[in-house]
Amino acid sequence: MTTVSTPVPEVDARAVARAGDAALTVIRLFRSMERVDAGLTPQQFRMLKLIGAGGERSARLAERLAVAKPTLTSTADGLVAAGLVWRETEISDRRVVKLRLTEAGQVALDHANAVYGEWLAELLVAAGEPERLLDGLGLIDQAIDQLRVAKKAGT
Repeated sequence: MTTVSTPVPEVDARAVARAGDAALTVIRLFRSMERVDAGLTPQQFRMLKLIGAGGERSARLAERLAVAKPTLTSTADGLVAAGLVWRETEISDRRVVKLRLTEAGQVALDHANAVYGEWLAELLVAAGEPERLLDGLGLIDQAIDQLRVAKKAGT
């Protein structure tokens, strides 16, 4: 049986070198974001953003955050202790746990969203062409999701 595979586009050495330099910039961007005083760490912010989009099952949330379940549980424990999220078990299957924002969690998320948004908007304006850069970040976000889905499907 012959399998047909989708050809992987060839990447030239110059593109790889530029991508390596860009990776350093992404790391610097993240490190800079860690120093923004938004009341939430970037990890807490990411988690609350996803929880706020709709109560997520813990296993699915760990997958979307690209973290191990124990890491998710540890972060969730801290958010529960801080009164920012609560755990909800499904009546039909008590093994299924969803995380939901509390009112305080929504307030903290709104505040952090505004602070991180203002910080990034200022940075993008300083870099020039903020709309184009935001569009590019959106494309990267979509590509991350596509690659995650493809990897999960085993392609």
